[in-house]
Amino acid sequence: MRWERGRRSDNIEDRRGMRVSGKGIAGGGIGAIILALVAMYFGVDPAVVLNQAGTLAPTQAEQPPAAFSPEEEKLKDFMSVVLADTEDVWGTLFQGSGQRYRQPKLVLFSGAVESACGFAEAAMGPFYCPGDQKLYLDMSFFNDLAQRHDAPGDFAQAYVVAHEVGHHVQTLLGVSEQVHAARSRAGEAAGNALQVRMELQADCFAGVWAHHANKQRQILEPGDTEEALAAAAGVGDDRLQKQARGFVVPESFTHGSSEQRMRWFKRGMQRGDPGQCDTFKPAQL
Repeated sequence: MRWERGRRSDNIEDRRGMRVSGKGIAGGGIGAIILALVAMYFGVDPAVVLNQAGTLAPTQAEQPPAAFSPEEEKLKDFMSVVLADTEDVWGTLFQGSGQRYRQPKLVLFSGAVESACGFAEAAMGPFYCPGDQKLYLDMSFFNDLAQRHDAPGDFAQAYVVAHEVGHHVQTLLGVSEQVHAARSRAGEAAGNALQVRMELQADCFAGVWAHHANKQRQILEPGDTEEALAAAAGVGDDRLQKQARGFVVPESFTHGSSEQRMRWFKRGMQRGDPGQCDTFKPAQL
């Protein structure tokens, strides 16, 4: 991926090296549910998260600045460029429809972090919190992405950020609120099905970003698209459940199968039109 000459975002909040005390989920409720879904996303037993709900909220305190390797600092620089690209793309698309795009912040952390959605550990993976409109990422996840999920490469990493930004777009468009309201009235299976559609739309939005970022700055190099597709496949529910349990339960999917995730990302990347990312209308995904 050609990224070195890209603009850097000012919306990076670096909390790496900050100590988090406490092991509860602040306030429980929707925060616990959100983080349980994140846990399921990466094959972690959501009961571990839900059983902690309602305990004391953690506190996060500054420590002396930690020393980071040149590789870590380069990765932070890369994250800043990817975030800036998403700002430029979605800012233009929102403006074209007469709306204003509110830029999210990307919080980089080490090990554990507290957010408006509660306390989260790095093992849960990257997540977006609608409560504070921030993306949370422990960059050590990218090692897991490459090794456990067989998705190495910088464009695979960019896909992860673009997917979480896709959830921010859903929040701004009111999709997240509508889905949450519908899920509160639905049974477990129907609620899971709605969540899958929401996640696949975020994948499609990630593809829309890739389409326009490449059109504007020619960021793609040979093999980049395959890297992103490998990342989408690597975090498919079927693959994660097979790894965690040894078998697959489609009724419990919350993010979609590997094939679905690849297909919707590809759709967004090929068409570049957010209007083509309506995952809530098709009978079959």
